[in-house]
Amino acid sequence: MAEMIGAGAAPLHLLRLVSPSLPVGAFSYSRGLETAIERGWVTDERSAQLWIHGALEHAFVALDGAIFRRMMSALEVGDQDAFLRNDRWLWASRESRELQLEDQRMGAALQRLLRDVEVASARDYADRNLTYPAAFALAADYWRIPSAQALRGLMWSVIEGQAGAAMRLVPLGQTSGQRIMINAVDVIERSAAHAELLVDDDVGNAAIGMAMASAWHEKQYSRLFRS
Repeated sequence: MAEMIGAGAAPLHLLRLVSPSLPVGAFSYSRGLETAIERGWVTDERSAQLWIHGALEHAFVALDGAIFRRMMSALEVGDQDAFLRNDRWLWASRESRELQLEDQRMGAALQRLLRDVEVASARDYADRNLTYPAAFALAADYWRIPSAQALRGLMWSVIEGQAGAAMRLVPLGQTSGQRIMINAVDVIERSAAHAELLVDDDVGNAAIGMAMASAWHEKQYSRLFRS
């Protein structure tokens, strides 16, 4: 159940949820980017931007983005079964073991945080390990963040996390990281609009390069990141 808050507070709650200071461990994951760099697929700012923006627009949107909107809609009408069904759909669609573990750990961390700050709806799912987007949806619903804004915030957090990983791994300077994030604005807007239009039969992705990179990362000799 959403908390009764002033309309002006919702954007501030969203800023808090997408902040790198949110204690969910997002900084420790690269979603296969570390392997892409190790194998020479990503070597500079341009190739990093192509990888990061491309993963969002051609993989995240058709899976996480579309299912996130469905989970938000289910929470808005109080349909717990639909919310959990979409969460399991997302869980089953992860391309590698590392991506599943990333989702599991970040989701669990956000659920713990929501319970600790007394988000009532988080207690309703205390016996379930939700995906990170599902836990994010719980938080967005509780603080009355409109689903369209919440989706853009979730996408922004993905871009920022990937840009941060690229700055450490390629490595890139801070200005390059800022350019990647600035140039992501139009990509996020276009991607969010597309996610809203996808019917069930169109939900799903085939991010073969990212899936292979993530799987190879499990046995990569030298690693800074957990995925």
